[in-house]
Amino acid sequence: MDTANWAGFPHANKAFQYPGDKLKQSWEALHRGDVEPLPPDEAVLEAWRRYHAGDFAGAVEQAEAAGPEAHAAANKASGIYADYLEEDEATKVAIYQAGIRRAERAIEANEEDANAHYFHAFLLGRYSQSISIAKALSQGIGGKVRDSLERALALAPDHAEAHTAFGLYQAEIINKVGKMVGKLTYGASADKAMEHFERALELTPDAPIAHIEYGNGLYLLYGEKRLDDSNAAYEKAASLKPIDAMQKLDVEFAKASV
Repeated sequence: MDTANWAGFPHANKAFQYPGDKLKQSWEALHRGDVEPLPPDEAVLEAWRRYHAGDFAGAVEQAEAAGPEAHAAANKASGIYADYLEEDEATKVAIYQAGIRRAERAIEANEEDANAHYFHAFLLGRYSQSISIAKALSQGIGGKVRDSLERALALAPDHAEAHTAFGLYQAEIINKVGKMVGKLTYGASADKAMEHFERALELTPDAPIAHIEYGNGLYLLYGEKRLDDSNAAYEKAASLKPIDAMQKLDVEFAKASV
């Protein structure tokens, strides 16, 4: 992937540097959301070190050099970069598509890798939002997202980010096609969406993204009736102290939205 023209991380990142053994010591806290196992390979660790510091281009380059076992670092770095820092829509879509292909290769290599399935769903979901949820559903992408999230959670039941993604998936389905069609065609329901959001918040109460997507889900499902609760979720996200670059971007997004 060509990362030469990627934008730099726009915030001070001294607090997000994890040199040497500091990354290993902080691993559990940094990866509570995606339950990625601590990699034994130093080259893979370096990709994650760059990701946490906000060097998303460097993380992807390092991950690709490290090999297939670094797929999760490459996909998380490229996905977060595209979400927050890439302004060109065509480039965004290309990044998501490259990540989807990378995740598919990871699934083929190791069907038991929860994050291969999670990032497949995550990047398909972001791709769907880029082309419009309605168009994505017409292309059958919704079923692929659901299947990958179900597989990720079967392999890693405490994967908070997968719970958040599954809650948002169901909320978006219901928002677009309604409760009846959503349930009959996609197995989506407001109750299930809320269960996934609430589980993510139980697992990662200090993760800004869990609160942001909970707020988004409340608005998608209930509109103005739950607007105050949706706003409160964003306010909570904005009040949290970030521990890495992704969380910093999440917090700044929440601050700009309240």
